[in-house]
Amino acid sequence: MPTATGELTRNLIAFWLLGLCNNFAYVIMLSAAKDILEKDDHGKVLNGTDECVPDISAIPCSPISTGSILLADILPTLFVKLVAPFTLQGIPHSVRHVVVVLLQALSFIIVATSNSVSMGIVGVVFASFGSGLGEVTYLTLATYFHSDVVSSYASGTGGAGLFGAFTYAILTDRKFIGLTPKSALLSMLIVPVIFALSFGNILQSPPTVRTWRAILRRPVRVRSASGSLHDSDDELADDNEADSAPLLDPASTPPRRPSIAPVLSFRSRLLLIKPLLKYVLPLTTVYFAEYFINQGLIELVTFDCAHGWGLSPSSQYRWYQVLYQLGVFVSRSSSKLFPLHSRVLPILAALQLLNAALFFRDASTRFIPHIAIVFGLIVYEGLLGGAAYVNTFRAVHKSISEGAREFSMSFVLISDSIGIVIAGMIAIPVHNYICHRR
Repeated sequence: MPTATGELTRNLIAFWLLGLCNNFAYVIMLSAAKDILEKDDHGKVLNGTDECVPDISAIPCSPISTGSILLADILPTLFVKLVAPFTLQGIPHSVRHVVVVLLQALSFIIVATSNSVSMGIVGVVFASFGSGLGEVTYLTLATYFHSDVVSSYASGTGGAGLFGAFTYAILTDRKFIGLTPKSALLSMLIVPVIFALSFGNILQSPPTVRTWRAILRRPVRVRSASGSLHDSDDELADDNEADSAPLLDPASTPPRRPSIAPVLSFRSRLLLIKPLLKYVLPLTTVYFAEYFINQGLIELVTFDCAHGWGLSPSSQYRWYQVLYQLGVFVSRSSSKLFPLHSRVLPILAALQLLNAALFFRDASTRFIPHIAIVFGLIVYEGLLGGAAYVNTFRAVHKSISEGAREFSMSFVLISDSIGIVIAGMIAIPVHNYICHRR
């Protein structure tokens, strides 16, 4: 039997990879937003705009805001997160994992092979459903493990942002590899393969969590209204033995859940919502502000050759995404070194709103003199967003009782999606307003 330290290390690695792979398609779709919106320009090389513009006044506004891709990339996720706390608790995590992997693979294929904006958006929707289901699945799965896996998962999601955005920028930028977006997207199919292996081959689940292998070996047991499990006589005997015997050997780590969590009644779940609002509201605000910046404003923050380091408008947008994800990754990965109390969360929300106001002014008036300043501001924006995310879920994990923790994590997950949906809805008319004023 593996040692406690070795098993914890494997689980930390597994959750990091799950976070990385789950968010990968979501990030790629946002990084490729401008390319997806050019799919109707038949005969046009999608990355053919990768030349710097000598006169900033000659940079046109895109007729469609990238906020439209943001909505396609988040509305299905929000739907999944809204229904998940009340419907998915009885479905084994391993079954959900298989669905997530398939949705992600299909999203890459559909977007890469599409010849129109509408079909490209269908692929984005597939990625969104997969990402939303995955986030609910893996963060609720984390409630069965040591609390450190939450930070590990959050770090992995930050890594997805950084690695995904950086990979797409490098692959499609003419100064580097210069692939077409189609080729770049098809090369991403290696990610679902890694995704599938992370859950089945690295993760060391406790007996209370059935893996995919366990589903193949034995029938799924059914939960009765009283919360007990029943199936064949042999399985009842196994369950009784599991209830009476310790789940772990003496050398194993104690934080794992000793038994399967009870299914909360609908009324109990409703009563939990009010105390969770202190986590929901700040996180919603943070995500609204940062995605309003990323998908509504920074596509309009462009520089000419002299002030933009020779980057084209398309390249500027891609590298903005990379630097934002760099900030997110750093803050999510350093939460154990610099943990923040839940009282700080509203401050992070206020600072992010100030960032949004600053970027709105620059998108309207172009008062920032050089792209280097914008690069720094975007890293700072990512640091705030990543810190708000990981410290919110650390606070929920530590402050909520074990029996209510899985539902609470699922419910608080709604926060970021609500904020992103609001940002996407506002981004489209704001984009049109700024473009008409120019």
